[in-house]
Amino acid sequence: MKKILIALAAAGLGLSGALVGGSATADARRASEYTPPAPRWAQCEDLPAGIECAMVEVPMDHRRPKGQKIKIAVSRKKATDTAHYQGALLFNPGGPGGSGLAYPSVMGARLGDELAARYDLIGFDPRGVGASEPSLSCDPHYSDPVRPDYVPADLTEELAWARRARGYATACGEKYGALLEHMTTVDAAEDMDLIRKALGRRQISYVGYSYGTYLGATYATLFPDRVRRLVLDSIVDPQRVWYGHNLDQNQAFEARADDFFAWIAKYDSTYHLGTTAADVEKAYYTARAKLKATPAEDRVGPDELDDTFLAGGYLKTRWPRLADALSRYVTAGDAGPLVSAFGVYGDSSGDDNTLAVYSAVECTDARWPRPWAAWHIDWWRSYRTAPFLSWGNAWFNAQCAYWPVRARHQQRIDGRRIRSALFFQDTKDAATPYQGGVEMHRLFPASRLVVMDGGGNHGLTGRGDACVDDIWKAYLTDGTLPADRPGPDVRCAPFPDPVPPSVSATFKSAAPQPSDDWVPGER
Repeated sequence: MKKILIALAAAGLGLSGALVGGSATADARRASEYTPPAPRWAQCEDLPAGIECAMVEVPMDHRRPKGQKIKIAVSRKKATDTAHYQGALLFNPGGPGGSGLAYPSVMGARLGDELAARYDLIGFDPRGVGASEPSLSCDPHYSDPVRPDYVPADLTEELAWARRARGYATACGEKYGALLEHMTTVDAAEDMDLIRKALGRRQISYVGYSYGTYLGATYATLFPDRVRRLVLDSIVDPQRVWYGHNLDQNQAFEARADDFFAWIAKYDSTYHLGTTAADVEKAYYTARAKLKATPAEDRVGPDELDDTFLAGGYLKTRWPRLADALSRYVTAGDAGPLVSAFGVYGDSSGDDNTLAVYSAVECTDARWPRPWAAWHIDWWRSYRTAPFLSWGNAWFNAQCAYWPVRARHQQRIDGRRIRSALFFQDTKDAATPYQGGVEMHRLFPASRLVVMDGGGNHGLTGRGDACVDDIWKAYLTDGTLPADRPGPDVRCAPFPDPVPPSVSATFKSAAPQPSDDWVPGER
């Protein structure tokens, strides 16, 4: 360890540089009585007819409402069933960094025409995201392929990645300066309340997925009297924000990778990668080493392979395509399906907005270790038991060790003043591990927790499962909640594992499958 510390210091990576900080509490920030100008609605570009868009002007710093302003892009589809009008329903798809402007269209289909017609369906791009102004991008080529191997072969390679992450953090600070102090989840929750004001509503209802659950819980903590109905699906553990949460993800994604490898082994007659999970895992890492030596079409190296197959940890209906791509590469040397799958699931080159906003929010929401030596210890320890994601996840977050602003405070979540809430969680969810749902349920005493046992999908509502959707729609229709029981209040059977197309041609399960490939909060 002494040699490591010396090497880190020599590389200039032992401690972070100058920091900008603050100590204002959320209560002080909420003292503002600012009311945004009335939004000017017009048909949204590139969205279906009937969905309008507008900008809502908000203070960059909510403690200084007369200071600099930024703009939040908002969309809406107005209710048509005025006899059963339910008010405004806001949505966040996760991230942080996910765009919600398409929500009125997406959620309209998920709710069904009858229920959707009762709400003003409201989407928005949180500050820094997408169509909001400014839209963050620190280095548009940072994620371009082919990147250095996530898994460092030695300390030299590890320090090179750490310097790369520090360079990204520096670029963000140089481009956005003081704005980075005001990119927290609390800031986004304050913006949500100004959207409420701009809509002219006393209360709002809210549906949040993945990171959107933490945003919704933060809003409910700060503005409990403004919450009408609250749905959280695939829930972040508010006690683990954000360094611990990422370490937890490593173990959960490892378990899902094991499930995926076992599923491929079950269909060895189709994929020919081995009859045991261990055989398939060996084939995967052999392919990874081959791609490190010779990237496929100069686009898919080991990192890009990992990013592509990470998608299978979010939604198992993707398994057949991913398994076919791996099989054809390993058994026939055909990289085409692999490169194609990367284009669909793993390629984020040329668009840095998601990573920039993700970093700006998570790096300032809560404290991160600053000495790189702490990361070195924690992530090598994680890698020993969870090699599939650990180092890739480390480099997705390492800029937080060098972020140019320090977290002001971590928001404590308190749901005791919320009269009703409905939560959904899968026991094998890798992106937001199961304990998050349990903990959030504890913090909201009036909530109900609906659990899918062992499905492993990220995002449960609106995917066609009657057990989940009947409860969800009943709550959004008239506030009906399941009976209060110890532990999870309702347990639902999981979606079945997929069947390879070559097999499903002669055998099809009658059980429902998730209805689309949309996944909340996917990076």
